[in-house]
Amino acid sequence: MPGTFYVTTPIYYPNDKPHIGHAYTTIMADVLARWHYLLGDDVFFLTGTDEHGLKLQRAAEKAGKDPKTFVDEMASFFKKYWSLLNIGYSRFIRTTDEDHVETVKRALTKIYKKGLIYKGVYRGWYCTSCEKFYGEGEYLEKDGQKFCPIHLKPLEWVEEETYFLKLSLYTEKILKLLETKDIIYPREYAREIISKLRREGLKDLSITRPKSRVYWGVEAPWDPNHTIYVWVDALLNYLTGIGWGRDEETFWKYWRSAHHIIGKDILWFHSAIWFSLLDMLDLPPPKKVIVHGFILVRGVKMSKTIGNVVRIEDLVNEYGNVDAVRYLLMRFSTLEKDMDYNPEQFRQAYNAELADTLGNLVRRVGVLAKRKAGGIVERPNSLDQELERKAKETLEKAKKLVDEVKLGEALVTIFDLLREANAYLNRTEPWKAENPAPILYNALEAIRIASIMLYPFMPATMERLANALGFKIESFDKACFGCWEKYQVKEAPILFPKLR
Repeated sequence: MPGTFYVTTPIYYPNDKPHIGHAYTTIMADVLARWHYLLGDDVFFLTGTDEHGLKLQRAAEKAGKDPKTFVDEMASFFKKYWSLLNIGYSRFIRTTDEDHVETVKRALTKIYKKGLIYKGVYRGWYCTSCEKFYGEGEYLEKDGQKFCPIHLKPLEWVEEETYFLKLSLYTEKILKLLETKDIIYPREYAREIISKLRREGLKDLSITRPKSRVYWGVEAPWDPNHTIYVWVDALLNYLTGIGWGRDEETFWKYWRSAHHIIGKDILWFHSAIWFSLLDMLDLPPPKKVIVHGFILVRGVKMSKTIGNVVRIEDLVNEYGNVDAVRYLLMRFSTLEKDMDYNPEQFRQAYNAELADTLGNLVRRVGVLAKRKAGGIVERPNSLDQELERKAKETLEKAKKLVDEVKLGEALVTIFDLLREANAYLNRTEPWKAENPAPILYNALEAIRIASIMLYPFMPATMERLANALGFKIESFDKACFGCWEKYQVKEAPILFPKLR
């Protein structure tokens, strides 16, 4: 039965242009959104930018601009890149949006009135890039200096008046939730959080910054001299995007099916802290937090400091096709492990799979249909049972794999169907047949069904292919072998020219 599907990416810091790490997460969410659309679900896809905090305040000051002007310019870069990558989001949210600022104030006022926020003094080592304090044992140390374990930058000692959230009250509740509910996926990431909670428990969280130091943020509704900690501000975007506090019917329709797609480095915030905040607001946790590893370059996490960032436009220029980039990033995607970006591996997959397996099949069938059947291929009286069985089996298997967010494995499975269609042509030799139309119909059906499954990964290319071969991209319930009555082949496109 069709249902609802609410999928989110993290909202990204717009202190620089997005790179393939941002693209990786966002394409993954886009694929899942499009897949669920083909399942018949009512889909809402939220992405956006996280525009407050000290890091952006300093970036704007360094650029000689006021923060709002700076984030306006940078947010436009993200929209431009997501347009380039054909990201079909429902809303692009910005934490400077008026409705989001109201959400933050409404949520924290509710929590404050419950007596869960108190004033105190914080002392600790702080990473501006992470917008996070690091405790003993969490940071790296070299020559007596403390460094952020993620950004490898020196930490700053901060000692200031702040307001704390009584997070320590929620240790047992969050532990029980994670031990009894299968929310974090893959499960091994949940075990990491459970282990940390058992070892350290939850500590009260500093949730404001003095306005004298961090003026660029949402003002604390109970104290105008403080701004809200950027992570608390950011997490609440998932509520703003679907109308919490403004449109309860829409909110509850989507929240029950909320799926957050995140990188493993921000899991603590999206589990222990986020689930606690939601409980304070009398809201249930999301349905799933889907966690993936990093994209590594030469075994190292991408970092502007190190200088190993792979730019989106460089990949698009190399392959000359946005859908090739979408395909390749998902083809080698994994949740459990980091993905090491290997240009040679990408090129080999492009040539072997996109240019040869898919591209060659489409070209062969298209040319034969035009030459031997005048471009008109109608459904025959009998279908090839083996190819029909393979198509049905592939769809069922791909659905299961995508449901488990094994997108790379799903693509391998779909391409197995295309390989089978190529083998079928080699066996039946339609170029020699007196009446090749029945053979061509079976091959076209395999292509059509594979195209429907590939649409979430390569939407523009599959639309182009459907138009060229005379069929439509429809929902999965129409992806049955023999359901298409007549193909009107207009051209035999070269979808992916081979790279030399």
